[in-house]
Amino acid sequence: MQSKLPNIGTNIFTQMSQLAAQHQAVNLGQGFPDFPVPERLIVALARAMNDGQNQYAMMTGTPRLRQAISDKTERCYGYRPDADTEITVTSGGSEAIFNAVQAVVQAGDEVIVLDPCYDIYQPAVALAGGRSVHVPLDAQTFAPDWQRVRDAITAKTRMIITNTPHNPSGAMLSEADMHELAGIVQQHGLYLLSDEVYEHIVFDGARHESALRYPALRERAFVISSFGKTYHCTGWKVGYAVAPAALSAELRKVHQYNTFCTFHPAQAAFAEMIEQEPQHYETLGEFYQQKRDRFRAQLADTRLRPLPVPGGYFQLVDYSAISDMDDLAFSRWLTCEHGVTGIPLSPFYEAAPDGQRLLRLCFAKSDTTLDAAIERLRRL
Repeated sequence: MQSKLPNIGTNIFTQMSQLAAQHQAVNLGQGFPDFPVPERLIVALARAMNDGQNQYAMMTGTPRLRQAISDKTERCYGYRPDADTEITVTSGGSEAIFNAVQAVVQAGDEVIVLDPCYDIYQPAVALAGGRSVHVPLDAQTFAPDWQRVRDAITAKTRMIITNTPHNPSGAMLSEADMHELAGIVQQHGLYLLSDEVYEHIVFDGARHESALRYPALRERAFVISSFGKTYHCTGWKVGYAVAPAALSAELRKVHQYNTFCTFHPAQAAFAEMIEQEPQHYETLGEFYQQKRDRFRAQLADTRLRPLPVPGGYFQLVDYSAISDMDDLAFSRWLTCEHGVTGIPLSPFYEAAPDGQRLLRLCFAKSDTTLDAAIERLRRL
């Protein structure tokens, strides 16, 4: 049989988590918290199940949740999407990304992705019959070079995918970046897929520059959000897409025959959480900044050099003072020999920069977990 994804195997996150389990390593690789979700969310979920909200939800999401998302979007970004026609609840941000790509990318189309990039983008494009065109971010700052993006655009370019705060680096697009992006999208009639799943995890007083703030972008954009990232419950797999009515209609055609609908009792719980405890997402950046700062202070006692982290919950570290191994080999060595698991950066690239020696560590963990990892890292 000829594979539709001949170059795709088990992803690096699963590989490293399996290796961590085999060697009883402290797992700072895969990006999931190991601390509890908010108590209100647990209580609301149980209540919804006990109240009988256990059957199929509406295909587009429950009306109450879509209204809560609309209210929250206006509160955060000054734009109120129509709850009925512009918001679609999905089974995680990953499904929303897949649906958006399938909705508008056709055979032979090109999609610009900015490397390093999350590994779901390229397979989604390939399954739509498109081709990913990789444009590298700056190897030190992970900032985009917009002229290189312009140079990569052809008559076949259909979409550009951005991610802010950025996985794996934590870099964030600035207001100036958004204006550059808007000019490119408008000039070439492109669609934008704006992956904003870490939207509330921003630090040092910075503002998340959502595409929803910019009329020239949001009129051609799918903006993707994740409840799992915001509420520490990645295993619930609930997210959503905000897009203009015409784009939402196309996305829903895919969603309808993909998952059709999303976990009903969780939708009730998220609606209640948004309505009654907005301070959770409003203070999420402060919560994670304390973890970031504590972890970075501890890393100062190791031979790993931490890079800046403007947003998200990943810390990149340069390990070149310890080893000249490539990042895949170093990640395995660190797990097997020293009991700490991170994620190598090269799988996020089509072609990683020569000599790059970077590892991604997740600090969305309890202090106990991070302390255990640091104790082992100090021995390197």
